[in-house]
Amino acid sequence: MKILMRADTHVSFSVPVDEPKAKCTYSQVLAALSVSMGSLVVGFASSYTSPALVSMTNSTITSFTVTPQAASWVGGIMPLAGLMGGIAGGPFIEYLGRRNTILATAVPFIISWLLIACAVDVAMVLCGRFLAGFCVGIASLSLPVYLGETVQPEVRGTLGLLPTAFGNIGILVGFVAGTYMDWSMLAFLGSALPVPFLLLMFLIPETPRWYVSRGREERARKALIWLRGKEADVEPELKGLMRSQADADRQATQNTMLELLKRSNLKPLSISLGLMFFQQLSGINAVIFYTVQIFKDAGSTIDGNLCTIIVGIVNFIATFIATLLIDRAGRKILLYVSNVAMILTLFVLGGFFYCKSTGMDTSEFGWLPLSCFVVYILGFSLGFGPIPWLMMGEILPAKIRGSAASVATAFNWSCTFVVTKSFQDMIDFMGAHGAFWMFGAICFVGLFFVIIYVPETQGKSLEDIERKMMGRVRRMSSVANIKPLSFNM
Repeated sequence: MKILMRADTHVSFSVPVDEPKAKCTYSQVLAALSVSMGSLVVGFASSYTSPALVSMTNSTITSFTVTPQAASWVGGIMPLAGLMGGIAGGPFIEYLGRRNTILATAVPFIISWLLIACAVDVAMVLCGRFLAGFCVGIASLSLPVYLGETVQPEVRGTLGLLPTAFGNIGILVGFVAGTYMDWSMLAFLGSALPVPFLLLMFLIPETPRWYVSRGREERARKALIWLRGKEADVEPELKGLMRSQADADRQATQNTMLELLKRSNLKPLSISLGLMFFQQLSGINAVIFYTVQIFKDAGSTIDGNLCTIIVGIVNFIATFIATLLIDRAGRKILLYVSNVAMILTLFVLGGFFYCKSTGMDTSEFGWLPLSCFVVYILGFSLGFGPIPWLMMGEILPAKIRGSAASVATAFNWSCTFVVTKSFQDMIDFMGAHGAFWMFGAICFVGLFFVIIYVPETQGKSLEDIERKMMGRVRRMSSVANIKPLSFNM
């Protein structure tokens, strides 16, 4: 998954010794649940093509013809639109506000699914997928920004996990429902999912930080009272927000895209871009988008739809395992484990498909594709799924955080589009075995990239990381602690 982070949302203020620690309020939980419902919609949209394309390409079910090339566009157009939505989302959250931007995606999400469900030709399906992808791109950066500016630091890790968990639930719902529904009915289900998301978003306020940036101090105070509780003293936090905004305004003229070209900034940016590249070129979105088709082509003895459900469950569970291990085992260790697991499974999968393509009897090994997919998903979710997004927040300097994160996010979406759109072409050109071997070879190169270039950030403060990376210290954004959407893989 894709996030555009604020340049600086750190709030620094002192708390008297005799003052009790802030406690998580139900209103903060409600806010986290509300935006996480949007993440569920995003997860469902990401998994839709995997079960839907099987029935969509069946001429006995679909009234219009869907060619293999058109099918690749059904899967590939969403990340392309997500790239555009990610670029547009930055100005939207600045001018419309975080909550209003998130809220504005709900109705277009519903329309996109109805376009697909009622489609009479491929063009309507593509229009629906494009609109859904555009909303996905906006949501992928606005949801974490909202949480980063509303949830207090003491519970940011716990509540910050909710979008990731709900996104994986959305993927699992798509896989399970796809077992029993054709592409049209599945789209109708998709049109219902944004409804509770839409209703819940009306219950929560705009972020106090955005109100402060617009000079609306009283509105910011009311939002803080709603979030922290009526009995909480919000004045110190409000003053901290105002000081932080004043500092950001003074440095606004220096925070331009030209800053990215400075030598001191290129190192952390290039590491972030490299992690994004190897994340997507591991083939993860090709696997998620075309899971059912892959198992169908493999001739697996296990039902393809059941396999996708198992893969979805593994993806869901692995998210929580990664959360427990990231701050204990270290980033690089998990990236090593992730890389090795993906390399082995991709090469074994390639070998399986190669044997099948030569006419060899593979019926005795019908269990092998599912086993490889489970290990592959587990390995990806432990390392290369969440860590590139986590380290983007850790290693990017505060001064260029917004613009650099925008570049990294756009690059990630671009890679996603290339992989998903070209996957079917790769299979036609080099066979399924060649495609998996190519992804495995890229992961092999990625292992050396991690060994040589990626720093270990476990247990280090953000100031220490920036001192080591750039030779200077700046106060870095607390949004960096937000865990991103792991399904934007």
